[in-house]
Amino acid sequence: MGFVNKLRGELIDIVEWIDDSRHTIVWRFPRFHNQIKNGARLIVRPGQVAVFVEQGKIADVFEPGTHKLSTENLPILSTIKGWAHGFDSPFKAEVYFVTTRQITEMKWGTPNPVIVRDPDFGPVRVRAFGTYTLKAIDPRALLRELVGTDGSFEADEITVLLRSIINNAFAEVVARSNVSVVDLASNYSDLSNQIRQASIEKVDNEYGLDFPQLFIVNISVPEEVEKALDARSSMGMIGNLGDYQQYQLGQSIPTAAANPAGGLAAAGVGLGMGMAYAGQMMPPTNGNLAMVPPVPGQEAAQWHVAVNGQPTGPFTAAQLQEAVTSGQLTAASLVWAAGMATWSPASAVDGLSDLFKTPPPIPPQED
Repeated sequence: MGFVNKLRGELIDIVEWIDDSRHTIVWRFPRFHNQIKNGARLIVRPGQVAVFVEQGKIADVFEPGTHKLSTENLPILSTIKGWAHGFDSPFKAEVYFVTTRQITEMKWGTPNPVIVRDPDFGPVRVRAFGTYTLKAIDPRALLRELVGTDGSFEADEITVLLRSIINNAFAEVVARSNVSVVDLASNYSDLSNQIRQASIEKVDNEYGLDFPQLFIVNISVPEEVEKALDARSSMGMIGNLGDYQQYQLGQSIPTAAANPAGGLAAAGVGLGMGMAYAGQMMPPTNGNLAMVPPVPGQEAAQWHVAVNGQPTGPFTAAQLQEAVTSGQLTAASLVWAAGMATWSPASAVDGLSDLFKTPPPIPPQED
C-alpha cells in the first residue's frame, strides 16, 4: 500500500487549489518530495496566482488559467525519467498558491487613546475603530518577507502588524488634520482615504500587500468631553443665555413667593431669586437708586423688600418670618407694603417689628 500511495503521488498530473477558507492568503500544494512530472496541468483560478520555488529561489509566477507544465516551458520540472532514481528526481519544485482577491471583514481599532490637539477644546483623547480589506499584489515580496516556508499563511497571522500600521497612520493623519472633534464625523471619508494612503506606503513595497478599502466606523471621545459637547449644543439651542436666565428667574419667583407652606426653604428661594432677578433686570446704580413703590391696589399683606438697592417681592408675612429666622432679613432691612408712604426699616413697621423682639429669658423653676 505504501508503494501504491507513493506511485500515485508521483503520477498526479493536476496541480490546483480550491480555496474555501476565505482568509487564507498563501497555500503550498502538498506534493511527494515536491516533484512535478513533465506534462502536468496547472490550474490557476481567478483571484489566484501560482508561484514556483526551486531550491529556495522563486522560479516563475503563473497567472489565472490552465497551464501545461513541461521541461520546455519550465526547465526545473522533473520528467518521467525520475523513475530511474527511485522516484527521487533531482528536479524538484514547490508550488505556492497566492490569493489575489480582496480579503474582507478585517477590523482595526486603537487599543489606547490617541491624544490630539483640538482647536476648540485643547488636548483631547480620542479612540477609533473601523474595517479594511486586504489584497496581495506582489507574491514575490509576500513570500520573501512574510510567508517563508509556511505551508499555509492566514490573514490572522499578520493582523497585529497591520493594525499597528493603521493605528500609527490614524494618529499621524488626525493630529495634522486640525479638525475639531465636533466636525470629525463629517470628515470620515476624507480621513479614511488619508489613513489608507499612509498605510499603503508602509506595506506595499515591503510586504507586497494593499488596502483596497479602509473605513472609519467611529471616532469617540471621553465621557467628560461628550458632556461638554452636549452642554455646548444646549447653549446654542437656548440662544442668549442671559435672556434665558432672566426668563427662568421670572418664572420661579411667583412660584416660590406663593408657597407659604414652604417654610425656611421657600423664604430663602423667594428672597434669593428676587435679588438675582433684580440684579439681572436693573442697571447698575452705585447704591443710589430711589425705591419705587409697587403699583397701588396690591393687598396690604404683600411685602416688598429692598435687596442691594433693588425692590424684590412681594412676600407674605410668613415668608418674612422665615427669612428673619434664616438671617436673610434683618431689623435694618427696608420694606414696603401698600398703604405705606415710603420704605422703612422692618423693625419700625407695625406688623413686622415683633419679628425682631427677643423673648425674655425663662425664669428658673422652683424646686
